[in-house]
Amino acid sequence: MKNSVSEQSFYIESDEEEEQKELNRGGEGEENDENPSDSDNSLADNRQQSKTGSYNTTWPQSYRQSIDLYSSVPSPSILLGTPTLSRFGSSFLSSSLTRRHTPETLPFATEPLISKAEDEKLPQQRRSSHALLPPIPHRRSSIRKGEKPSQISHELPISRHSSYGQAVLNGMNVLCGVGILSTPYAAKEGGWLGLSILLIFAVLSFYTGMLLRYCLDSEPELETYPDIGQAAFGTAGRIAISIILYAELYACCVEYIILESDNLSSLFPSAHLSLGGLELNSHYCFAILTTLAVLPTVWLRDLSVLSFISAGGVIASVLAVICLFWVGLVDHVGIHSKGTVLNLGTLPVAIGLYGYCYSGHAVFPNIYTSMAQPNKFPSVLLTCFAICTLMYAGVAVMGYTMFGESTESQFTLNMPQDLIATKIAVWTTVVNPFTKYALTISPVAMSLEELIPSTHVKSHIYAICIRTSLVISTLIVGLSIPFFGLVMSLIGSLLTMLVTLILPCACFLSILRGKITRFQAALCIIIIIVGVVSSAFGTYSALSKIVESLRR
Repeated sequence: MKNSVSEQSFYIESDEEEEQKELNRGGEGEENDENPSDSDNSLADNRQQSKTGSYNTTWPQSYRQSIDLYSSVPSPSILLGTPTLSRFGSSFLSSSLTRRHTPETLPFATEPLISKAEDEKLPQQRRSSHALLPPIPHRRSSIRKGEKPSQISHELPISRHSSYGQAVLNGMNVLCGVGILSTPYAAKEGGWLGLSILLIFAVLSFYTGMLLRYCLDSEPELETYPDIGQAAFGTAGRIAISIILYAELYACCVEYIILESDNLSSLFPSAHLSLGGLELNSHYCFAILTTLAVLPTVWLRDLSVLSFISAGGVIASVLAVICLFWVGLVDHVGIHSKGTVLNLGTLPVAIGLYGYCYSGHAVFPNIYTSMAQPNKFPSVLLTCFAICTLMYAGVAVMGYTMFGESTESQFTLNMPQDLIATKIAVWTTVVNPFTKYALTISPVAMSLEELIPSTHVKSHIYAICIRTSLVISTLIVGLSIPFFGLVMSLIGSLLTMLVTLILPCACFLSILRGKITRFQAALCIIIIIVGVVSSAFGTYSALSKIVESLRR
C-alpha cells in the first residue's frame, strides 16, 4: 500500500502517456491546451508534496472518507446551509475499491464531483493528507495503469466547512448512542457512588479529546486518528490504532444485533421459527431477521440516504430519554427504589459501561479538521460532553430509581409494554440501528477492500463477499454471546479505554515530547495509569461474567 516518490512519479507519467495516446486519436484535444510552465510548476508541486505527504500513504487510506460518512450529520441547504449533495440516489455496490485522492473531490467513475473552478473557490485552511498525493492531471481521475476506473462505496462529498452547530450535532451523534440505554444498568452494577466514575470519565475524555487537537496542530498533514498514530509511533502505530478503531466499530455492529434481538423479542415474545427439526426462539428468530434486513444496506454504493436518516440518532436518543421520564413522572411507574450506595463486586462492569459512553475519540479529529472555525473546537467538545453527560446521568438516576435491582441491560426492557410511551421508546430504539449498521460496518469493509490485490480489483464480487461475511460474522458473535450489557462493558473496558484515555495521552507524549510542561506530562501519565487499571479490571470482570453466563 505504500507509495514511494518514484512510484508517485510513475503514477503521473503513466496517466499522461495514456492521455497523450487519446490525443493522437483525436479525442478531447481541447482539454489539453496547457502552458508548459504550468506543467513545470505542477511537477515542482508534486516533488514538494512527495516530501511532506508521508501520512495516509499506508493502510488504511479509506479511513477519512468512511469515518466522515459514518459520523457526519449531512447538511445540505435544507438543513444547515452547506453545499448540496451532488448525487442522492442509492444503488447497489458496483465497485470494491478505488484509489481515493481527496474527500473533497470524490470521483464518480472518471468524472469529478466538484469541478476545478469550484474547487479553487474552497478556502485553503488545513491541507488534507489525501490532497498530499499527486494532483489529478487534466481534471481527470488518475488511475493506475491496468486499473479500471471504479466507483467508490459512497458519493457523498463531505463538507470541510462545517459550522459550530453542525460540529456539535456531529459530536453528539457519536457520543450519544446506544450506551445511554445501559446507564441505569451501570448504576445498578456500581451503585450510586459509581456515578462519580461517569463524571470522572467525562472530564478525562474531554481532556484527551483536546490532546488529540494538539497532536493534529503539531503537523499540518495530520487529520485523522491513524495519522496521529503514525506520527507518534510510525507505521506500526498507524496500523495498530486502526485495528483497534475498526474492532470497536465491528463490536458496535454486534451490539446492534443483540439490541434488535432483545427489543423485538420483548415486543413479540411468542414469535418462533421452525426449520426442519430446528426450533428457534424469538431471540434467534429476530437476530436472523435483523441480519437479513441490514444485509442489502451494506451492499449500497451510495450511503448518503442512510447518512441522512442516521443523523437522527441524537433525536432518537432524546426521544427515548423523554419516554423514560414520561413513564416515571407522568405515568407514575416506579420511582420508589432507594438502590445501593456502592457495589464493589460488580463495580468493574460499571466502569466498562461508563467508559463506553464516551467512545467518540475516533471521530473527533475528523470533526476538528472539517470545521470552518477550528478555534471553536474546545467549545464544541465542551458542549457535547456537557449535554451528553447530563443525559447519561439523568437516565441513570431515573432508570435505577424506577426499576432498582431488577434493572435490565437496556431500560426499554423494563418499561411496561402496555404504555404508549414505552412503545415509542422501543420502536425508536429498534429502528435506529437499521440506519446505522451499514454506516458502522462500512469503514471496516472499506479497510479490508484495500487489501484486495490490484489484479482482483475489477471484480465486484470481492467487495460483496467481504461485506456479507462481516455481517454474518456479527450475527454469529451476537448469537454466541447475547449479553448486551456485558458485551458493552467488555468493549468499553478493552477498546474504549485504549481509544479514549490511553492512546491519546501516549501519542501526545510521543509527538510533543520536549515541548510540554511537567504538569502536562504527569497528568498524561496519571490518565494512562487510570486507563490501564480500569481496562484491566473491567475486561477481567466482563469476561468472567460472560463465561459464567454461558455456563448457565
